[in-house]
Amino acid sequence: MEQPQQSAGPEEAGAEAGKPPLRVGMVGYAFMGAAHSQGWRTAGRVFDLPLRPVLTALCGRDAAAVRAAADRHGWATTETDWRALIARDDVDLVDICTPGDSHAEIALAALAAGKHVLCEKPLANTVEEAETMAHAAETAFTTRGRLAMVGFNYRRVPATALARRMVAEGRLGPLRHVRVTYLQDWLNDPEFPLTWRMRKELAGSGSLGDLGAHIVDLAQHLVGERLAGVSALTETFVRQRPLPGGPSSGLAGATGGAAHGTGTVTVDDAAVFTGRFTSGALASFEATRYATGRKNALRLELNGERGSLAFDLERLNELWFHDATEPAVHAGFRRILVTEPDHPYLDGWWPPGHGLGYEHTFVHQARDLVHAIAEGRVPEPSFAEGLQVQRVLAAVEESAEKNSVYTPIAD
Repeated sequence: MEQPQQSAGPEEAGAEAGKPPLRVGMVGYAFMGAAHSQGWRTAGRVFDLPLRPVLTALCGRDAAAVRAAADRHGWATTETDWRALIARDDVDLVDICTPGDSHAEIALAALAAGKHVLCEKPLANTVEEAETMAHAAETAFTTRGRLAMVGFNYRRVPATALARRMVAEGRLGPLRHVRVTYLQDWLNDPEFPLTWRMRKELAGSGSLGDLGAHIVDLAQHLVGERLAGVSALTETFVRQRPLPGGPSSGLAGATGGAAHGTGTVTVDDAAVFTGRFTSGALASFEATRYATGRKNALRLELNGERGSLAFDLERLNELWFHDATEPAVHAGFRRILVTEPDHPYLDGWWPPGHGLGYEHTFVHQARDLVHAIAEGRVPEPSFAEGLQVQRVLAAVEESAEKNSVYTPIAD
């Protein structure tokens, strides 16, 4: 086995030092790797955790790049082979931040080796892969007490967590309508290079898996029900793109050199679909990376018999609530500034009115997983929930291929 590369990670100190460690190894160090690193590095310094997260090892194929990322984000050592990472005795949990084509292989190997697993969404590139992963996660939990969770971080926005609480408390009454859109514009330029996110063999799907997975999970989580069926349209607007002349960077399309010809986009650029929840509530979804001027606009609205809720990720500290039981003379949507200490997750942060941001959802994700591991309970969202989202995505693709025919969600 290749010897792990050491980096100058910071020493753990303070109140955390006496707690049992949860030693984390992470595969992947780009956009999601940076976000997950922030979560693991910060969670124990904000919340009183039963275990102490330790950033033990970071893995990536480029030795120099992964060493630089480890130094930047506070990882103690590095590996260039994920198999070596999983084989290490000093890694308790494997965090998977790679493209979807490798999720299943890494997660299955990690669970078989007795590790806990956190896997970025979507869980897999196919339903078949997700089914295998969910079965392995169930077996690992029942036989060895090992946990597996999917990284749907938007559940961990305090405002969406508050929305879930209000729906569960019956503040909206029976739900009638759910509307969710996730709009970005970073592919609008036809000269943007053909990165892995536009190749089906790597990403599984385009906007549907990248953005649609988030809004399907969030909608089902907030409503507390599953989608029963969907009717869908998908489209690829730009079918040929320049091949990158070097490694691409994040979502900005930066490359290391001139493009070398063009390649075919093999995923969807946008997906629009309607659905029905098991209760009969109707839903509409839109996911696109071509909404000019929209950077990360995840917007949702829930309409019920007794009230409505509305949320926009670009104003993520706000939740809008209409109480339909109030007299019409002064009823209307009112803004809830979700920064009070009794709002979800806010007990560990700043005084009221001091807002949080995108990166804090990953801190909350790490917090929740650490508690689940310490308590020995299945975390949410589980691999089984990730599988159900994958089945919805598959039904969307099937419906779009059949001219929008209504397609039930497989059990």
